[in-house]
Amino acid sequence: MSATDDDHNEDDLLKTPLHSLHEELSGKMVPFAGYLMPVQYPLGVMGEHNHTREAAGLFDVSHMGQVVIKGKDADLWLETLVPGNIIDLKVNRIRYSMFTNEQGGILDDLMITRRENDIFMVVNAGCKTEDIAHMRAHLPDHLELVELNDRALVALQGPKAAEILSRFANGADQMDFMSYAEVEICGAKCFISRCGYTGEDGHEISIPADKAIEVCKTILKEPEVEAIGLGARDSLRLEAGLCLYGHDITVNTTPVEAALVWSIGKRRREQGGFPGAEKILTQISSGNIERKRVGILPSGRAPAREGTEILDADDNVIGIITSGGFGPTFAGPIAMGYVTLKNAETGTSVFLQVRKNKLEAKVAAMPFVPQKYYRKK
Repeated sequence: MSATDDDHNEDDLLKTPLHSLHEELSGKMVPFAGYLMPVQYPLGVMGEHNHTREAAGLFDVSHMGQVVIKGKDADLWLETLVPGNIIDLKVNRIRYSMFTNEQGGILDDLMITRRENDIFMVVNAGCKTEDIAHMRAHLPDHLELVELNDRALVALQGPKAAEILSRFANGADQMDFMSYAEVEICGAKCFISRCGYTGEDGHEISIPADKAIEVCKTILKEPEVEAIGLGARDSLRLEAGLCLYGHDITVNTTPVEAALVWSIGKRRREQGGFPGAEKILTQISSGNIERKRVGILPSGRAPAREGTEILDADDNVIGIITSGGFGPTFAGPIAMGYVTLKNAETGTSVFLQVRKNKLEAKVAAMPFVPQKYYRKK
């Protein structure tokens, strides 16, 4: 990810409810997904990355879209748009899934929570306008889609995150991975989800916009917590082997090519009933895909950036890097990308065309750093 992906006039950019707090904390603000977001704070990307791995980091992810679907059989309807098993999702449980198109391409990936009386969803910032239009275009009259534009969203991540949050939300540290609860923090009704985008334990916290700064300042007063920007968020998720939409997964990749078959429910594989099912299920049953997302470990210290061509020993182009950089915890360059299926086996030797140099690399298993999600025994 380039945190400065967007070429916008600063006056045209949206600001999250935490914008003044970022300025107060001397955050370096950059355009991202139509918003002005902090890429780093004075601690620096490396320091922020390491602090999250060692203690707890607080990330502003309010640019993400928060949506609620209300009405009878909302789960049945949602299953017509995603390959995930939503009908069997228990109350206060979360599922990762994606919107697909009729060609099997991924329109976006998202988190879906079944609440007592509705469905709560978090979608990617860069796709939220299209996602909401996509849902509205298919929404039956008896269902209601509500955009939660009056809420901030932050992520508290790291090995100490759950214990810290439990100081304000009793029982937060006892929640299972991919579970949801509604709690009160500083008098604000918050939604907390035990999940995240760093590979570490932690929670995402949805906060009423008018209470967001108070809640975040309260959490940041805890000695183990530091504010973390987009730069460290990217290196953390890359070490964890997690996809970034628009880079590692796009409308031109299927869930099978993206190595996300695990997210497609067994019942859905048998019954289909979602956009692109014929192509996706044929790819699963036959194993016949032209390319696959894999981890890549460059030799030496030079990082392989997005767009770097992957070659075989005969200089044939066999793939491309979709995310790459230096992994501070891994202590070396790491990347992920797509290669032809015959070159996708872990340990396969490949080469990277970095400027005029052909550098050695190998296909590697992901994650590069072990994921530490909390799961009840």
